[in-house]
Amino acid sequence: MKTILPILFLSLFALSTSFGQVLTRGTVTGQVGTVAGKPLEFTTMMLLKAKDSTLVKGAISDAEGKYAFENVGAGNYRVAAQQIGYSKTYSAPFSINEANPAAELPALAMADETKSLTEVKVIAQKPFIEQQVDRTVMNVENSIVASGNTALEVLEKAPGVTIDRQNDQIQLKGKAGVIVYIDGKQTYLSQQEVSNLLKNTPSDNIASIEIITNPGSKYDAAGNSGIINIKMKKNKNFGTNGTFIVGTGYGWVNNLQGARDDLPKFNTSLNLNHREGKLNVFGNYSYVNRESAQTNEINRAIPYNGKITYFDQYSFRPNQFTGHSYKAGLDYYINKKSTVGVLLNGFSNDWRSGGQNNTLISDENRRLTSRPTTKTDARQFMSNVTGNVNYKYDFDGKGREWTVDADYVHYGGKNNNNLSTVYYNADNSLTRPNQDVRNNMPSEINIMAFKTDYVHPLKNGGKVEAGLKSSFVDADNNTIYDTLQQETKQWLFDASRSNQFKYNENINAAYVNYAGKFGKLKVQTGLRAEHTHSTGTSVTLNQTVDRNYLNLFPTVFLSRQLDTNNVLNMSYSRRIDRPDYQNLNPFVFYLDPYTYQQGNPFLRPQYTNSVELTHVYKGAISTTLGFSRTTDFINQETPRQIAAQNITYVTPENLGHLDNLNLNVSFPVSVAKWWRMQNNVNTYYQNYQTFYSGTPYQVKLVAFNLYTSNNFTLSKTLSAEVSGWFNSASQYGFYRAQPMGGFSIGVQKKVMEGKGNIKLNVNDPFWLNQFRGRAMVQDIDFRVGSRWESRQIRLTFTYRFGNQNVKGARDRNSATSAEQNRVKAGN
Repeated sequence: MKTILPILFLSLFALSTSFGQVLTRGTVTGQVGTVAGKPLEFTTMMLLKAKDSTLVKGAISDAEGKYAFENVGAGNYRVAAQQIGYSKTYSAPFSINEANPAAELPALAMADETKSLTEVKVIAQKPFIEQQVDRTVMNVENSIVASGNTALEVLEKAPGVTIDRQNDQIQLKGKAGVIVYIDGKQTYLSQQEVSNLLKNTPSDNIASIEIITNPGSKYDAAGNSGIINIKMKKNKNFGTNGTFIVGTGYGWVNNLQGARDDLPKFNTSLNLNHREGKLNVFGNYSYVNRESAQTNEINRAIPYNGKITYFDQYSFRPNQFTGHSYKAGLDYYINKKSTVGVLLNGFSNDWRSGGQNNTLISDENRRLTSRPTTKTDARQFMSNVTGNVNYKYDFDGKGREWTVDADYVHYGGKNNNNLSTVYYNADNSLTRPNQDVRNNMPSEINIMAFKTDYVHPLKNGGKVEAGLKSSFVDADNNTIYDTLQQETKQWLFDASRSNQFKYNENINAAYVNYAGKFGKLKVQTGLRAEHTHSTGTSVTLNQTVDRNYLNLFPTVFLSRQLDTNNVLNMSYSRRIDRPDYQNLNPFVFYLDPYTYQQGNPFLRPQYTNSVELTHVYKGAISTTLGFSRTTDFINQETPRQIAAQNITYVTPENLGHLDNLNLNVSFPVSVAKWWRMQNNVNTYYQNYQTFYSGTPYQVKLVAFNLYTSNNFTLSKTLSAEVSGWFNSASQYGFYRAQPMGGFSIGVQKKVMEGKGNIKLNVNDPFWLNQFRGRAMVQDIDFRVGSRWESRQIRLTFTYRFGNQNVKGARDRNSATSAEQNRVKAGN
């Protein structure tokens, strides 16, 4: 916290200084359009100093392509125009002085970027955090401090995103239910397993992370708080080229004895792309081998029969992870209109963990009565194979197109856990025989999906989109428990804890979307219908839950260019979150004999209505005010207690409704030519209203997140970055989490004539980041805390080789873009 505050104060000072430098003289006006003479609206216009191209002012062209810069001081300038799909265009130099206070420039004609691709050179680097009209973008490949990290560690720095490390939950602006896409394809993982997958994804393979809080009707309706799309790096040139990355790191954490545990890390990857004639072939491979660890502390007070029993648990869990991931595919350009593609990707993850959990049990006078110790030995293996066949037909080269995707996804998992508990008295004598339990949890999930989309442009510049999708899910999860008989030393099947659960689901969806203009008002509106039929069967309990329901999900987006500096946007959407496949399984997963987690086959979907109002000033300063209400919201970690047995467990449950009111402000600051700063402040108000064991339960809370990044250009080949973040106290269902924060520093050196670079960064050098929280409701009273190796040092080398003129693989969303986020596939 001491480190964050100076950075924030410096940010505010620099912002006020930049606003104070107001120029008071001339004006610059002009118009921008295409080579054919068609006006280009919403083009980014930049007033630059003629001498060194330093940015003086920014503006946006209006519906007629006109722009204006006011209060321009005396000097020599030129104007630059930038628009996606067009080459960056510059005006001739001109002067503003007393003799010429108003400059009206000749029209700027912007050429199609594809017509002069070989002549375009990117000379500006995107900021780490980029606020766009409909989304926030983290340009990971440009960040020094992000290099060598995992995707989850990078996401933790994202504006409005909070990571609950204790429960492996991702929240966006105070709301859970985030849907994670990778390259436009949903991961089909549960929240917990998405978190685990991102822990094992190297950040050096990521180009950018998009945060979309209000997606349109074209997207699946899943995700009440929005979508996070992780875009992997791709080549974008012609010929043959590739990128090789190798990185190493080191972290450390203290174990239960207070000694330092050293945790080395290694990752490497290779990306290749080749295009010749009509064929484009691409592929990549990544390998990760890392050690990690986490300490947990749980303190509980359990009342029963007028007395209180205190449980103080301390655990240390070292982990060894080995992961392989791959992607291979091709695009074949049959002719100018038709393109067919094939994609195969997957991963193989092996995770091993051995740990110890020490429990101190005391009476109401805090006198130690017993001291059970549980040793754990776990191994999880998960593999995934995803195949995609796609086809695109371009009717006329003017935006009218038809696409088809067919997918098959397979997840296979093995999860073995062994728990051995020894029961000691306060005097260290044995009180009862050892308890040894083992369980085997094989799982298999198969997903098939098909989707087709059609885009039809209209004469007035609008367009109509329509599409269909069908998905089929077949999941089989088995939980087999055995107990060791101490007398015979034989393992016996434990039917009371074992369970086989099968889940089948079919979702059929259709959508229609219209986008167009009414004067200066841009409108996009759509409607998506999704019919869901699911059957969850507990084979062991002979219990079946059948659900069959149809939902409509409307979306509305409005955008109005108020003047050259101000844009106002409004959006509305309705969304759904269906329960994760494994959370419907009523299996029991034990941490120790007194603590476990249990599924819930009776979970219902949760629904969210959201509205947002966004103001963008000069294309840089963005302010968003949003409100959402989630009904039947799913709380993943609802605490429950069996007081007579001193047992506490957590289970997912539907809990009333949640209101969320949030205000987000994002603003850049140019402190100096060599120092750029990006800042983000997100404040939100939450109101939980539910029932707990038949009694009303309400929580109201105001919380905030702060983020700042500072980029320093030290020379042509040397740069540095400092970033920091802070999350205030927040609420996770029944848990009140204490503030969290941290900062990172890094340097980058370009080598080998720019083809290579070396990045060195240090994350959380003072080990500030930790999770601490408390739950208090009725007879539940416990505190929890955890620490992990957030303090790390990383060294990464990247080398780009081959022809830099290869056109990369097409971006596309596969048919299985909504189901994978509900599969558990990690540790």
